[in-house]
Amino acid sequence: MMTSRMPLTCAMCSILALFICAGSIPFVDAADANSSQIQLTDEQRLYKKLMNNYDRNTRPVFNASHPVNVNISISLTQIFDVDEKNQVLTTNIWLDQSWMDEKLVWNPSDYNNLTVLRIPCTNIWLPDIVLYNSAEDYTGGYMEALAMVSFDGTVFWPPIVKFRSTCEIDITYYPFDDQLCKMKFGSWAYDGSQVDVFNTTKGVDLTNFVQNGEWELISVKSIRHNIQYPCCSEMFPDVTFWIHLKRRTLYYTYNVIIPCVMLSILTMVGFWIRPESGEKVSLGLTVLLAFSVFMLLIAENMPATSNFVPLIGIYLTTVMALTSLSVIMAVLTSNINIRGFKEVDLPRWLRAVIIIGAKINCMKLAYVTKADCGMHEDKERYHQMHTTFSNDSGCALIDYENNSTKQKCEMTDNAREPVRREADLSSDTWLAREILSRLQLLVDKEEERERADLLCKRWMEAAEVIDRCLFWVFIFGTVFSTIILLVVIPTVRPYENHGNLVPS
Repeated sequence: MMTSRMPLTCAMCSILALFICAGSIPFVDAADANSSQIQLTDEQRLYKKLMNNYDRNTRPVFNASHPVNVNISISLTQIFDVDEKNQVLTTNIWLDQSWMDEKLVWNPSDYNNLTVLRIPCTNIWLPDIVLYNSAEDYTGGYMEALAMVSFDGTVFWPPIVKFRSTCEIDITYYPFDDQLCKMKFGSWAYDGSQVDVFNTTKGVDLTNFVQNGEWELISVKSIRHNIQYPCCSEMFPDVTFWIHLKRRTLYYTYNVIIPCVMLSILTMVGFWIRPESGEKVSLGLTVLLAFSVFMLLIAENMPATSNFVPLIGIYLTTVMALTSLSVIMAVLTSNINIRGFKEVDLPRWLRAVIIIGAKINCMKLAYVTKADCGMHEDKERYHQMHTTFSNDSGCALIDYENNSTKQKCEMTDNAREPVRREADLSSDTWLAREILSRLQLLVDKEEERERADLLCKRWMEAAEVIDRCLFWVFIFGTVFSTIILLVVIPTVRPYENHGNLVPS
């Protein structure tokens, strides 16, 4: 019984397996039919066709002797900064590059007139265009923008790049300077026989340029060069863009130049302070300290170089020198002012100089004259008085003291005639001489006091004349240096490598 059931079971299993296999065959055919109905877009088909066996590591030319011509142009959008200290120019640029890729060509009619295809730049060959005078490292690379490929093989790739390029800053005419910076683009590894670069007729696009508050853009020009470097025998072409910038002077006029002029005016005011006042030196030192602060502020933004000396630095140094000279002159006039207390008269040459200076400054002298400060007339007058006193018996002295008339004196002599005869002549003479000696002592002291006062006034008047002359000298020096350094030189400065002249 067991043996009769075994074949039956096997037959049933075979029939079941046959039905399962028969049912599975139609199912597989239906899946294949659905997958064949999914259609690819024109861009997908074109992309798969172009990327089929495409190698991005080799130049896109079938003939290796043909170069890849790369056209370079820039769209300058913004100037971020001009770092004078580090001599670096920071700009934001759209770096437009176009070339012919012979492996990216198709017939637009096969793809519903599709003429332009956007392809990720990482999937196609890109020229190794670099900024030769870059101040950055090259680890960042360019923006991975899509490359626009035309049906004839033309590739246009415009990445947005923030460049930091080296620029030789000439600060000779700072803050009235203009700078000429260059940006040199070219292939780093390929020579001119493999990758040749050209500047387009478009040049530089400034339609999206944002004005800078410190610098004014004058012009941008591009020049193509073909240079042979010492390392290689091949020629390496490059395209150099020259950017001409001019500094806006309004900020420096309000924050540097006008305060310096005001400090110079304060120094001029110091000459009107009287020489005997000690505030002249204090004011001069305060102004000198303020100029030193301005000098430090300017030095912080200037490159530490000995090739150029800024014009504003020369102006501040000149004004500081004049201020220092005014302090020295203030000390000199103060010294001259107090020389009169030593009871020393003005030298004759100094009196002559003072008289000439007073005439030039239209000053009227009250004490300084060509004559010496002596007492010859006083001595003659007192000698005559002494002779008169000795010839009478004291009446002349009384007359001199009381300003009496000669008649009154004669009347007194006649009235005292009897008394005078009885008096001792020797005693009268001794008394008169004693009175005369005491009076002479008082007169000498008064004369010395008046002479000392006259000497002091002479020296003070001389100090005032010298101070006035120095005032005009300081005004002339300040105005002359200001006009020459801040007006004339910036206006007539030579424009070598500046302006519309671009080095070739």
